[in-house]
Parts: sequence; C-alpha cells; structure tokens
Amino acid sequence: MNEKIHHGRNIKRFREMMGIKQEALAHELGDDWSQKKISLLEQKEEVEEELLRQVGEILRIPVEAFQNFDEEQAITVISSTFNDNSSVVNNNPTFHPIDKLIQLHEEKIALYERMLKEKDEMMARLEKLLNK
Repeated sequence: MNEKIHHGRNIKRFREMMGIKQEALAHELGDDWSQKKISLLEQKEEVEEELLRQVGEILRIPVEAFQNFDEEQAITVISSTFNDNSSVVNNNPTFHPIDKLIQLHEEKIALYERMLKEKDEMMARLEKLLNK
C-alpha cells in the first residue's frame, strides 16, 4: 500500500465532520477565496503545508491529520481488529482524533446556543424599551 494520502479529500472529510460549508471555510480563509476555490482545493492530492496550517487553524485540526489520515488504512486496521478473535486489554487507551472533533463540534453548538439565547434576551430588552 504505497499510495499517497490525498490532502484535499482529508480537508473535505474533516470540514464535513465539523459541519462547516465550503462557503464558510472560504470566508474564513479571506477575500481571495470562494466556494469554487475550496471545491478545487479539496480535489488536490497535495496541498502546501502553509495552506494546510491555515485550514487546520480554522477547523481546529492539526496539519498532521490532513497529511497522515488514510481511510483505507483505517478500515484495514479496524477490520483486522474485529476479525482477530484474541482478547486484548489495552491498559493505556489512546483517544481517537474523531472523539476530539466530536467534542469540539459539541462545544461549537453550545456556544452557538448561548449566543442565540443572548440575542433573544437582547431583543426582548429592546422591545421593552421600544414599548415604553
């Protein structure tokens, strides 16, 4: 298995896991970015490290995740683990980056919900002021 890891596909995977649209990523990257340009970026097999760093900062994902995540390899490891009938107890569990991504996504949702609540409270105060 000597195939190159597809950086663009990994950007797309992690972006979608975070629930971020191409337009939003483009907006965060700056004025010279568009949804179309993000689409083209996600088709590139190799992406320069500086751009991976910028995307990583926006998505809160380490550059290494884009450079090293190989779905084929992950599937092979998972299937061999489930097909192995030996019982192994791992006394030093490591946490999967996907768990961290889910946690970050949940934190974003909680922040968004707090912001919405604050907006609703502010709107209620403004309506009271207007009705006086």
